[in-house]
Amino acid sequence: MIPEFLNDLNESQRKAVEYIDGPSLVIAGAGSGKTRVLTYKIAYLLTQGIKPWEIMALTFTNKAAKEMKERIAKLVGDEARYLRMGTFHSVFAQILRMEAERIGYKPSYTIYDESDSRSLCKAIIKEMQLDDKVYKAAEVHNRISSAKNALIGPQQYVQKASLVERDEATKMPKVGLIYEVYCQRCRASNAMDFDDLLYYTYLLFKKNEDVRLKYANAFQFFLVDEYQDTNYAQQQIIQQLASEHKHVCVVGDDAQSIYGFRGANIDNILDFQQQYEGSLLFKLERNYRSTKRIVEAANSLIHKNERQIKKDVYSQNADGDNIVLSELSSDREEAMYVCKDIRRKMKDYGLKFSDFAILYRTNSQSRTFEDQMLKDGTPYRVYGGLSFYQRKEIKDIVAYLRLVANPDDEEAFKRVVNYPARGIGDTTVNKLIKVAHEENVGIWEVVSNIEAPQYSKELNKGAIGKIRTFQMMVDDFMAKLATMDAYELGAEIVKRSGISQDLYSSTEPEFLSKQENMEEFLTSMHDFVEDAREEGNPTGLLDFLHEVALLSDREKDSDTPEVTLMTIHSAKGLEFPCVYVVGMEENIFPSPMCTDSKRKLEEERRLLYVAITRAERFCVMTYAKMRFRYGKMEFGTPSRFLRDIDRKLINIDGVFRHSTESRPVMRPVARPVMRPAVNPVVRPAVNTTMRPIARPVTNNTATVQSAGGLSVGDTVKHERFGIGKIMELSGAGDSLKAKVDFQNAGTKQLLLKFAKLQKIQ
Repeated sequence: MIPEFLNDLNESQRKAVEYIDGPSLVIAGAGSGKTRVLTYKIAYLLTQGIKPWEIMALTFTNKAAKEMKERIAKLVGDEARYLRMGTFHSVFAQILRMEAERIGYKPSYTIYDESDSRSLCKAIIKEMQLDDKVYKAAEVHNRISSAKNALIGPQQYVQKASLVERDEATKMPKVGLIYEVYCQRCRASNAMDFDDLLYYTYLLFKKNEDVRLKYANAFQFFLVDEYQDTNYAQQQIIQQLASEHKHVCVVGDDAQSIYGFRGANIDNILDFQQQYEGSLLFKLERNYRSTKRIVEAANSLIHKNERQIKKDVYSQNADGDNIVLSELSSDREEAMYVCKDIRRKMKDYGLKFSDFAILYRTNSQSRTFEDQMLKDGTPYRVYGGLSFYQRKEIKDIVAYLRLVANPDDEEAFKRVVNYPARGIGDTTVNKLIKVAHEENVGIWEVVSNIEAPQYSKELNKGAIGKIRTFQMMVDDFMAKLATMDAYELGAEIVKRSGISQDLYSSTEPEFLSKQENMEEFLTSMHDFVEDAREEGNPTGLLDFLHEVALLSDREKDSDTPEVTLMTIHSAKGLEFPCVYVVGMEENIFPSPMCTDSKRKLEEERRLLYVAITRAERFCVMTYAKMRFRYGKMEFGTPSRFLRDIDRKLINIDGVFRHSTESRPVMRPVARPVMRPAVNPVVRPAVNTTMRPIARPVTNNTATVQSAGGLSVGDTVKHERFGIGKIMELSGAGDSLKAKVDFQNAGTKQLLLKFAKLQKIQ
């Protein structure tokens, strides 16, 4: 029986959904309905006799998994709740918890976040008496993380010549040893970091054939979303599981592979058909999101990449407007232009602030736009700010919960043993940790037996008493793990530990915010318990911690429409009626760190493709001829990528808006910027018609028609504000002023002594 919901799909989507007899690769162009295909394919599998618990669907965010499960439920009903669906890390964390003993862990292991991992690296570097200015904890952890994602363990690491040579070249030859100690410490603390969730899953299946077969046969179909973003470890695990029946479907778009810096390997999607013999390729090429000209412009760009799966994305929407390219004098004028254009489009097209997104290559570019929006009163939000779960007061509470669930968690112990302050200083804590390492036991073994001679030899009676009091409190919490749900126990921990009293000890605004965050956290625990109860899932503290560790950043709720500011990497998967892609200059986009290889440069081009295809109706690109960066003014040239876009699909705005139709549309992009390589503040006058006007005038009247070589009605150029027209001249001598109406900056009254206006002939 053919389910009626298949009639909702176009022909290409339907073919991709209905094929379930072998491996398949679905290449989904931007805006082509990728999520719909995944959702309908899972629903279709359920109608073909496959049970929901026999399907494993892997996504890259918990939010995506939740939304898909809800959509599937609307198609097939409540059985969707039994699907094994989630992120790679969350699904494999559950498997590892059930099979922990096979890899030498206890099922109660906790998960270190990035700050925990870096803290551990920092501690090891200090213990090994290495220079922390050379061995920076963040860089050391990044190298360990990359090794794990490449399935390189500490033993293999020190044997791999390329890694050893790199470490020696960067004067960090001990990274391999740090890696080995890092793994030992994690095991001693019964903890895994995020990379371990993949690394140990791979090892679990590789070293235990019975376990691999158990899960390979338990699931009859594997589906993977955003396959272009998978790393080597993820690709290998999928092969381990799907090798028996090869019922695997991966969905993605090689043209949107932009996370190479995180370890994503585009070869996974490009080589899928070679890795899975007999696999079928399905292409989703109709873009439902954008106008025809936006789609055509994006196509003309991405076709310049050599390594790709060829496809011809098309749109049946309206033709729409060409992409607009604006050259601005400076980053200041760039921000002014964008803010002004937003309000113009709101007036002309009835758009809301929330219909606009400003996309940039680097986080630092947001400042000028934020400054301008604050001045204009434009509501905005910076997407991807500090996560709720990364705030100090929340991390303190979570550390208490982690310690109660897993008392061997050394990082959690260090964070909370003296918070709130209870007289257990760093010296005492370091002695406890040192003893634990020397005796090769977990930290809680030492704390629980603190009066034993081998553990207390370096401690005085006062310190032992304070440790004993702390230990008794935590033990009491631990005794309630089996009888209290996460919310009940969490509320008691917050109160009895002293956190609540500490946060409520002041009425300062900072503390009021912390109090609200603490209360919100307790509310989240309550919601977790209520939801879990209704779904028949466990409500314990360990289950809550498992969810917290895997949570994505939550975005704030707001009733006020706001312009969105974000990096292009953060924008993937989103869409807006109008998109501004700013900073389209060499040394910004492409990033100067990505111009030394074709592989990196092609990823940068894919990044611009992602930016353009976020736009539904309007796409505007800007670049500044001058930009203040790294403490100095820099002169910029247009990005090479602008020349990759079909010239017929770009309109020039900004200083070229009055140019004739016969001017080649991309000429401003290719034109070299001829500027003297000196500080712009002290730049000498180039000629008599363009020199800065600073000469005092002899006319003493309040208002004049001409002065210092300038006249009312002249078109002038300002270094930051761009092109404008003199509306009025007034004053005399050093007080001579010009009222200038700038194209983007509006009307400004400038003192000519300092303004450095240049007359345009």
